[in-house]
Amino acid sequence: MTRILDGKATSLSIEEELSKVVQDRLNRGLKRPHLAAVLVGDNPASQAYVGHKVKACSRVGFDSTLVDKPTSISQSELLRVVEELNKNSSIDGFIVQLPLPDHINDQEILEAVLPTKDVDGFHPVNAGKMALDLPCFLPATPMGIMSLIERAGIDTEGKHAVILGRSSIVGTPMALLLRRNNKPGNCTVTVCHSRTENLVEHTSRADILVAAIGRAHFVTADMVKDGAVVIDVGINRIPDESKKSGSRLTGDVDFESVAPKCSWITPVPGGVGPMTIASLMQNTLQACIKKDA
Repeated sequence: MTRILDGKATSLSIEEELSKVVQDRLNRGLKRPHLAAVLVGDNPASQAYVGHKVKACSRVGFDSTLVDKPTSISQSELLRVVEELNKNSSIDGFIVQLPLPDHINDQEILEAVLPTKDVDGFHPVNAGKMALDLPCFLPATPMGIMSLIERAGIDTEGKHAVILGRSSIVGTPMALLLRRNNKPGNCTVTVCHSRTENLVEHTSRADILVAAIGRAHFVTADMVKDGAVVIDVGINRIPDESKKSGSRLTGDVDFESVAPKCSWITPVPGGVGPMTIASLMQNTLQACIKKDA
């Protein structure tokens, strides 16, 4: 029987735990965690994502600050914004919402963020520590997936995990985390990408399949073995005349055909997305706690 990996319900449980920690901190006279977000331009998806993060801060009792800048902002001006947030002692962690406008060098901006405030886990220092299995801020989406797997009690020991996608934000860190000598972890990991030959041969052997390639309904039933755990990271907008907006969100997995073959599967929406935000909240709390010492 297929079971749904409910990211929404799991994220609410995490938020409830965080709320209790925040209240305990306040009762002891300690600082309320504070997350800032830098939003550049008027990309509707980015505005929605940042809005969800601000609302999550409110639910768990964090302070939040939104730094809204126009698309026309220059590289040097945006670097100054990052530097101001680095120096602001009241802010425990901050994110720069991606994607940035084409004229901005994303990597230079991300590298300007202090690693101790990099709650997105994108700075090379945090990425390097993750690769070496040292304490660090993990990227929020892979961190959320690992939490979802752990809280569902899914056994990963010795399993074959296949990752579709090799991005530095999802695919690569997922491979690192799933192969760690940890629980969850200890998987044998295969990373597939746009140049992988005989893709179905790889995916059809996966005990755990993570789809993160950004192509709607790419993963079909013939690519999945019976009993697999399928994690759909994709967020794609496709036309749907039955919706008021004329479109709907869907994942990289053809849910209707794939779900009957799975032991567990994440829906889109309501799967990985809420867990990403919950993980960002967890990282922010840890950034705040580290400053207590």
